Amino acid sequence: MKTAAILALALSPLALAQTLCEQYGYHSSNGYEFNNNMWGSGSGQGSQCTTVNYSSGSGVSWRVEWNWSGGQNNVKSYPYSGRQLSQKRIVSQIGSLPTSTSWNYQGNNIRANVAYDLFTASDPNHSTSSGDYELMIWLGRLGDVYPIGNQVGTANVAGQQWNLYYGYNGNMQVYSFVAPNQVNSFSGDVKQFFDYLASNRNYPASSQYLITYQFGTEPFTGSNAVFTASSWSASQN
Repeated sequence: MKTAAILALALSPLALAQTLCEQYGYHSSNGYEFNNNMWGSGSGQGSQCTTVNYSSGSGVSWRVEWNWSGGQNNVKSYPYSGRQLSQKRIVSQIGSLPTSTSWNYQGNNIRANVAYDLFTASDPNHSTSSGDYELMIWLGRLGDVYPIGNQVGTANVAGQQWNLYYGYNGNMQVYSFVAPNQVNSFSGDVKQFFDYLASNRNYPASSQYLITYQFGTEPFTGSNAVFTASSWSASQN
């Protein structure tokens, strides 16, 4: 019985807990992936570690602890959890992208967002570090930070009101839906955001492949920060 209990613990999702402190520290399991992703660390000074609390086929829990200063208006990183896409599909042919999350932030003078980040591209084999288009859904905007581009309107999507921003990151067109008030618990279908863009912003859903499906936080500056995604799940149907 003791041996069986030890084996059960070893196979438990909780046994997967681990911490990633390298610039691009990476872990994947049960169809999900995690990346410490300090891609903009050179624009300031600081440190960051991402801890995977658990990962199962039905969802994940993780947190990131960080301190960043300098480069006041530069994003330092995007630590994230992502749904691994075994099949890259044309956006218009995706039935739904259901997701749910619950999160919170603690720390001092935090300037950061909490956001979904999805890239699409006409080439399904495009590098997943960028795309032709980027869709961001900001559930939280902490401090005086703003999306790329300018506000171009408002939209009611997935049962919520959003401020819609549009701009360019290099050659990539970026649409950001920003919640006017912080949304700490969210459940909805991300496909509805693509449908809105296709109907209202000429987004070419019939020629773009979804290449990433991620959720995380973009720190700018702050200290003793702890972002916790107590739950996150996502799927592609």
